[in-house]
Amino acid sequence: MAKPIHIALDVMGGDAGAEMVLPGAELALLRHPDIRFLLYGNERVVLPLLDKYPRLRDASTFFHCDVAVAMDAKPSQALRQGRWRSSMWRAIEAVKTGDADVAVSAGNTGALMAMSKFCLRTMANIERPAIAAIWPTVRGESVVLDVGATIGADAQQLIDFAILGGAMARALFGVQKPTVGLLNIGVEEVKGLEEVRTAGRIMKEVPFRSFSYAGFVEGDDLGKGTVDVVVTEGFAGNIALKTAEGTAKQIGGYLKSAMQRTWMAKLGYLLAKGAFDRLREKMDPRKVNGGVFLGLNGVVIKSHGGTDAEGFASAIALAHGMVRNELIHKIAQDLVHYHRGRYVVPSDNSEGDE
Repeated sequence: MAKPIHIALDVMGGDAGAEMVLPGAELALLRHPDIRFLLYGNERVVLPLLDKYPRLRDASTFFHCDVAVAMDAKPSQALRQGRWRSSMWRAIEAVKTGDADVAVSAGNTGALMAMSKFCLRTMANIERPAIAAIWPTVRGESVVLDVGATIGADAQQLIDFAILGGAMARALFGVQKPTVGLLNIGVEEVKGLEEVRTAGRIMKEVPFRSFSYAGFVEGDDLGKGTVDVVVTEGFAGNIALKTAEGTAKQIGGYLKSAMQRTWMAKLGYLLAKGAFDRLREKMDPRKVNGGVFLGLNGVVIKSHGGTDAEGFASAIALAHGMVRNELIHKIAQDLVHYHRGRYVVPSDNSEGDE
């Protein structure tokens, strides 16, 4: 029998809190019976609801917490008021102490990142962590990072993100040597920001054991699935993510409106219902819910705050997979291999006299 995976849940996180987290955990447990949960939340809220899910209750240990981090709290405020006592902090701390293998929260993203960095610290040789998202493509799925943790990134940080994303792709997709591309405004080497061009030049020169560098990719390559991992800085990555989510909703709205316009359209929908159901399944953001905080001494998963039980179950399934496939071990190995080469990115952008 597989060794149990211990997952710490911030039960108070998200727009709906325990009313969404607990049924999501129940769904995840049905799909992954080897999970054992550590639940952190307010006993007056959680325990009455937990009694509705006896299977989950029996597979969980509950810990009372006085404080719940507000969804609109500033990260600094959350650290001051929620450290040591909040459900979010206690879930992260369980990873630090080894009581849990991974923490999952649908709470305030900024607060979760701030607490995760403060509690777990970044791994050796990693200056800033990244948030990695799973991106649906016509080929399957890709990893995209950073999607919001680091606004602006220098060449070394982009290379670090490539190493982190490559390790995640190996853990998630089972690909021995995933392909990695740098998001740019064109595939030509002369295009784009200097930091992106510098990172691309170095990644061509340095032999990476853990991934294959495929060069620059453009925005339309995200949906094509041109590479297994797309690397960018958090400002561009977050805009791309929100744009994709909004576009999916827009297309869904267009289709729904079109199918209800005439009786012929309604008939056509009934005849093609199977195809539309498959399209809806493919475009369902709940199926790829969950951002992975990479570069920390532990695994933390951020679920969308407005998701439902199905979406939260997907975030837990992602957490389960990252632990079962030894994400942290893979990242540590890849970082050691890279830094043994002692390659140092130049501190300035000078190219020499030409």
